[in-house]
Amino acid sequence: MTIRPGEEWGTQVPAPADVVWVESDHDIVTTTAPVALGGGDVHRSVGAPRRRDPVQRVEIDGLRVVVDGGAERWAVAHVVARRSWWRGRIVAVMNVDHLGDWYVAPRGHPNDGVFDVVEVAAEMPLRQRLFARSRLPTGAHVPHPMITTVRDRRRTWTFDRDLDIWIDGIRTDRGRSLAVEIVPDRYTVHF
Repeated sequence: MTIRPGEEWGTQVPAPADVVWVESDHDIVTTTAPVALGGGDVHRSVGAPRRRDPVQRVEIDGLRVVVDGGAERWAVAHVVARRSWWRGRIVAVMNVDHLGDWYVAPRGHPNDGVFDVVEVAAEMPLRQRLFARSRLPTGAHVPHPMITTVRDRRRTWTFDRDLDIWIDGIRTDRGRSLAVEIVPDRYTVHF
């Protein structure tokens, strides 16, 4: 069940005997055993809790991703379409607030039933990109007239050229179209 502001999130339980501690967001999607998260952007976005027993068991949303109408892929933290950080259009679909050290989507939460989209206009000059980048660690890069933000549950983008698609920090595809849909409570993780 998706969380609402001020509500308790998850349940404290003994750590499952077969729990696997993972350090990256991508491992949540690829590991079939019960997962406990000790690193990555989901971990950071929930306050980077230390390993402990009992653990907090929570549900997190998944991002169903389709590039150029191909096979679906899954993400839990973010999907980024870009040619470069320094030129061209950038689309960041955020299920969390952080992308590494950058506080990209201050309202992002991995279990609120929506994703945050942060788009950088292709026309944004290098000097403005450098300025915005210097403000990313604190989330002060927005508002900016060439950066748009919106919250959504399903969205499709079409690009005029192939862009690299990064899913949970891993470059997975190149494509001209990107479709992302939130799937609430897709994964169970422990902290």
